[in-house]
Amino acid sequence: MSDDTDRHTMKMIKKKAARDKIMAGKTDKKGLIIVHTGKGKGKSSAAFGMIFRCIAHDMKCGVVQFIKGGMSTGERDLILSKFSDECEFHTMGEGFTWETQDKSRDTEMAQAAWAKAKDLIRDPANKMVLLDEINIAIRYDYVDINEVVEFLATEKPDMTHVVLTGRNAKDDLIEIADLVTEMELVKHPFRSGVKAQIGVEF
Repeated sequence: MSDDTDRHTMKMIKKKAARDKIMAGKTDKKGLIIVHTGKGKGKSSAAFGMIFRCIAHDMKCGVVQFIKGGMSTGERDLILSKFSDECEFHTMGEGFTWETQDKSRDTEMAQAAWAKAKDLIRDPANKMVLLDEINIAIRYDYVDINEVVEFLATEKPDMTHVVLTGRNAKDDLIEIADLVTEMELVKHPFRSGVKAQIGVEF
């Protein structure tokens, strides 16, 4: 037993030394472009986790929801009721595109959301801005991917983090991003006839 313990201890000492050496070389700081995409659940949920981290660290932040409409969600209700001074929250969409069935209106709303997003990102007081479901707006050409990429590359303040969520992130966006996570769908209760659950989906 003591041999196993000794081997484990030596292994961990080597691992720590290697890790410390790697970490010593990581000295840069920058505002990140973060993309959450893929067919799996959790893209917005993970992004809101970072928003709440910012709030906990007294860092001002902002959220623009491009697609989700006026339905009540836990994260929005909590931020608006408890943290509105720390996080500016804008729900700009009117619901999913298959619900509205009005491309001109969806485009108009997405353009308004993009204008608000640019204002929040330009404000250096905001340390993180979440563009929730913007990838869907880009996919349907409500917002021009080239404009988004150019804006992020040229106008985003150096220390501002921007998080972009939604399926089917464009290659051009992935190319300029610092961190990209693809959520993979393995199993989902919706396929078994279970509807969206409060506290899980909203």
